[in-house]
Amino acid sequence: MSAARRFKVVVRMKVLITGAAGLVGNHFSQRLACEHEVLALKHADLDVTDRETVNRCVLDVHPSLLINCAVIQVDESEQNPTKAQAVNVEGPRFLAEAANRVGAEIIHFSTQYAFDGEPVGRAPYTIQDRPRSVNVYGRTKVAGERAVVESCARSYIIRTSWVYGSGKNSFLCTVHNDLRAGKRVRTIVDIWSSTTYVEDLIDRVLKIHGTCRYGTYHVVNENVCSYYEFALEAGRLVGLSRDRLDPLIERVKESEMSRIAARPRYTPLRCLLSEQLGLPPMRDWRAALAEYVSVSK
Repeated sequence: MSAARRFKVVVRMKVLITGAAGLVGNHFSQRLACEHEVLALKHADLDVTDRETVNRCVLDVHPSLLINCAVIQVDESEQNPTKAQAVNVEGPRFLAEAANRVGAEIIHFSTQYAFDGEPVGRAPYTIQDRPRSVNVYGRTKVAGERAVVESCARSYIIRTSWVYGSGKNSFLCTVHNDLRAGKRVRTIVDIWSSTTYVEDLIDRVLKIHGTCRYGTYHVVNENVCSYYEFALEAGRLVGLSRDRLDPLIERVKESEMSRIAARPRYTPLRCLLSEQLGLPPMRDWRAALAEYVSVSK
């Protein structure tokens, strides 16, 4: 099949986005609103764990595309497994069932936490690797993937990792500004993964959606880094020399963080389906970070 025939013609769609208060949902809402009719719903607007409410909402809106960004995050999942099961598994199932009823496609976001991260230095994870999670969050996200695929054949599962961008107060999103302001930051030296600039994530997901090739995709910027290496690069990009950076960056091990849920140590991702479709590798994480820093001054 020619490249021209592999991709959909872009037409105006009706898009329903859940979890729109989060980083990915918010950026997706802003991007798609330029060309499509978008209904962006936060938790207060739609409880995805209420099957009847989900069915009624999707039937009323009748979207052609549903994007699910609703999630219970890592430590909260460990503290409240019941809530994690409801939001990360049953919610996606209800959304996918509803999408299937109205003939819609669904894009569902998942995570590198599907994998156990061992051993350090291994090859990047692909969809050929069997998920083996080390925490409740990862296990429920994998179960959520299965629920979506079982409930709607027109589904795209997007595993991504360490997503950053404007509008969120997290280490990856703010470390460049903290260092520029002379603030001291703590960085973990023994956890490595792929990072993903949210604008690159959306670009690639839209390309994937345009292929009509349903499946599970790993969408991340190229190559791997630790939180410490990410901070060093962020500091360099805001013009700080190594002599100025070193006193600002406290190096710690994951075991010193006292976080509630275990984290896998080494989880870079590689996308086999994108390669099969002829999509080029996403740009290196350093180039993506450089753009983010340049536009977020």
